[in-house]
Amino acid sequence: MAPALPRPLSGQTSRWTPEFIVDTGGFVCVLGHLALAYYSWGGLGEPSLAPFFALIGWVALPWLAVFALLAKHPDGVPVGRLIIWAVAFRVCGLFGVPLFEDDYFRYLWDGYRFAETGTPYGWAPAASFADDTVPAAFQRVLDQVNYPDVPTIYGPTTQFVFLLGHLVAPASLWPVQVLLLGIDILLIRLLTTVAAPRFVLLYAWCPLVIKEIAFTAHPDGLGACLLVAAILLRHREQSRAAAVCLALAVGAKVFALLLVPFVLARAGPKAWIAFAASVALLYLPFVIQGGTDLTALALVAASWEFNSALFGLLSQWLPAAETKWLLGCVLVVIGGTYWLHYSRHSAGQIPRGDWIFGCFLLAAPVINPWYALWLLPFAVVYPSLWAWTASLAMLLSYVTGLNLGVFDLEPFAHPHWLRPLEFGLILTAVGVDIWRRRSMV
Repeated sequence: MAPALPRPLSGQTSRWTPEFIVDTGGFVCVLGHLALAYYSWGGLGEPSLAPFFALIGWVALPWLAVFALLAKHPDGVPVGRLIIWAVAFRVCGLFGVPLFEDDYFRYLWDGYRFAETGTPYGWAPAASFADDTVPAAFQRVLDQVNYPDVPTIYGPTTQFVFLLGHLVAPASLWPVQVLLLGIDILLIRLLTTVAAPRFVLLYAWCPLVIKEIAFTAHPDGLGACLLVAAILLRHREQSRAAAVCLALAVGAKVFALLLVPFVLARAGPKAWIAFAASVALLYLPFVIQGGTDLTALALVAASWEFNSALFGLLSQWLPAAETKWLLGCVLVVIGGTYWLHYSRHSAGQIPRGDWIFGCFLLAAPVINPWYALWLLPFAVVYPSLWAWTASLAMLLSYVTGLNLGVFDLEPFAHPHWLRPLEFGLILTAVGVDIWRRRSMV
């Protein structure tokens, strides 16, 4: 008589392995990202907000479900599969076109100007409108550049990416997308060295990250990757290499300056000299030729407002200039207090970049959704509900008069209900994080 087979334990199933969970969620997400790519070309009619948010919901639900289900398998998360699916999602972006964004025309124009003149700075695109020597392909690009009377705001590190993309395929976005995708995958790999794979999944599969880098080619991920690399090099006592990476991050976007004192805390004068020298070498060739990104950045900082939180609220009662000074002083006090604590007690740890960039964005006059790319890597190391809620809530900022197709709103204005909803969701998540932390004490 054959022996009886062992009966499975109650509730046990062999199907729900970590591999099965990741592959199932990844497959559903790939279908969603492919649908998003199809939609971006007008496959579901003229791009509009309702289908866009429906597709974001499609890819967000399995992302969150996989994260929740993997809580039962903390030691068995298949890192290789996680990254393979992350690559697949990003490749889907190569088959789409940027949604609700036209910044990429500036990238293509900057790459062309860099190749032709040796610098993308000191020359507003509008000055080339009557230039018959501009090739036809770039005349079409030039016609689509937003704010053509403003010189470029993109830093030197980013400009080298635009230049390389131009050299590969002029007037085409895909080389820039491929470069930025490769950098983003490198960032994911770096995160796997300092955080549990389940939390790395939060970044690797995040709908905002994939939309803003893979589909829209925003270069903020380049600066974030360099910043994380600088932090990891500093923790390995490679201070001068960290300083060079940090300088390149600043050259990608000035946001990185916020973490310079934390990365180089207790690093010694040689590291600070290496940082200053690297920044100088990065900017000097462009300064000699007559311009940098700082001119346009100063203009943007002085006059632009979009999707702001505290700035938008306080400027209802105070002049804009005074509001900026007030919020700037508050940020200096908060940042200085944290730096003193960090330099004395936590210099061997990764700084709370989620707090630093979160406070900065809360006070900033402009909060574009891709700015979240700077804080989300730190939310992998220090997981919180508020940061990942913000990654979805900030996508609501695309609900503008222009994208709604209504004429009783300015093109980049929001309906009156949007910012209370967007920031209300984030503040609610902050409250839940505080409550959960207190309940654990």
